[in-house]
Amino acid sequence: MHNNINCKGLTIINVDSLTIEQIRPQLTWRLRRDVLYPSEPLSAMEMDEDANALHFGAFYEDQLVSVVSLFQTGTSFQFRKFAVLPHMQGKGVGKTLLQYLINFAKAQDGRLIWCNARSTAVNFYQKAGFVTTGQTFSKQGFDYEIFEKVLL
Repeated sequence: MHNNINCKGLTIINVDSLTIEQIRPQLTWRLRRDVLYPSEPLSAMEMDEDANALHFGAFYEDQLVSVVSLFQTGTSFQFRKFAVLPHMQGKGVGKTLLQYLINFAKAQDGRLIWCNARSTAVNFYQKAGFVTTGQTFSKQGFDYEIFEKVLL
């Protein structure tokens, strides 16, 4: 069964065909590197904090297409290293995985979810109802802005 819709050369996937699963941190590293830090060695993708996080992967047609790591401190949840394969961006994958994280945090009695958003992703988070804290910083040549969403 073919779940893709083609509209003027743009393939839009059926996000109902996405499967989101908790995965081992090692499974995030290649996609994390390829999307976020392509010039870095794979070994640089392991974070000391990986052991203190939950890691999620979105699969489409049995292929890992998106990853994210989620850290909890009390009722606050921070997600980091959110990456979607380039050919899957703009097709609802990131939106679906982000909503999954929001629902997961709510189910854990979370009150706040936040991230350090790259300047190139600000619009994505604003569309998802996140608001800026006004805090910005630069790290490893990238500009970031802290976005958060209060969970009700």
